[in-house]
Amino acid sequence: MERTGLLHLYYGDGKGKTTAAMGLALRALGSGKKVVVLQFLKGGQSGEIPLLEQLGAKIYRGKAGQKFVFQMNEAEKAATRDLQNRNLAAAMTEDADLLVLDEAGSAWELDMVDKALLQKAVLARPAAQECVLTAHAAPQWMLDAADYVTEMKCCRHPYQRGIAARKGIEY
Repeated sequence: MERTGLLHLYYGDGKGKTTAAMGLALRALGSGKKVVVLQFLKGGQSGEIPLLEQLGAKIYRGKAGQKFVFQMNEAEKAATRDLQNRNLAAAMTEDADLLVLDEAGSAWELDMVDKALLQKAVLARPAAQECVLTAHAAPQWMLDAADYVTEMKCCRHPYQRGIAARKGIEY
């Protein structure tokens, strides 16, 4: 069967990767499509999640605790890795028109997901399933496989001036 679902990659050090992915999820939901979102390494509530759920998206997210990976001990890393793998395996069983794998690049880079399972989720997904990946630093296989590649480059950001993330804007 010919592949009709394309692969989108939003990556880079600029703001907007998750925002773009969630905007596409909203567009798909508004067109009656089934959407599954998996957010790797994100635990806190962010503004788009309740609304996407209300509109029918299936959301998988969380990590074992609220620490950044670099702050975790080995047991916490193992628990988070296990949660990420379970979430990914569950997301792969969903009948989705659009699969969003937010922070897939970071999960890959930080070895917080079974790499073979992540590649299978992306490269062996159903032929009609659209897929979105976000990454700070995209591994080469993601760059090679993607049909859409958008690099977000930070030219200026309020955080550089000491302005903290604001509810409803950055999260």
